[in-house]
Amino acid sequence: METYHSERYIDIGLERPFLQDNLSYSVKGTLRGLHFQEPHAQAKLVSVIAGEIFDVAVDIRYGSPSFGQWAGFMLSEENKNQLYIPSGFAHGFCVVSEIAYVTYKCSDLYAPKCEKGIHWSDQDLGIDWPVAEPVLSPKDDQYPFLRDCLRDDLPQYTD
Repeated sequence: METYHSERYIDIGLERPFLQDNLSYSVKGTLRGLHFQEPHAQAKLVSVIAGEIFDVAVDIRYGSPSFGQWAGFMLSEENKNQLYIPSGFAHGFCVVSEIAYVTYKCSDLYAPKCEKGIHWSDQDLGIDWPVAEPVLSPKDDQYPFLRDCLRDDLPQYTD
């Protein structure tokens, strides 16, 4: 299966180069996110090579007409769908199968000092996660709500 072909992505308007590939392994009920980097924002191309996840992107670009809106999609080894997440969006996923291997291409390198996040259960966002009590890392459970983030900590919207 071909998972990436630069010319085909350029043909549909995705012209950013990818600089880093990541692989994540998680078990059922694990929720990762909502993550972003600022500065050094990363666009991501997410795929599942084993299992199934509910994948979420949230527009957190300050000043955006769709600020705080989210979209969620089921990605699995069976449906072979991919999700492109533009830079300036927070990203998270929840594993709904017994295990999941998630791969994602990033348009910028991981910068630990720029890593930030939004709390997964932010009621203002109203994300309909498929699990009521997820398995979380301590870091993911301590992120602030979007309304509590400082303007300078968020990516800025530009036309």
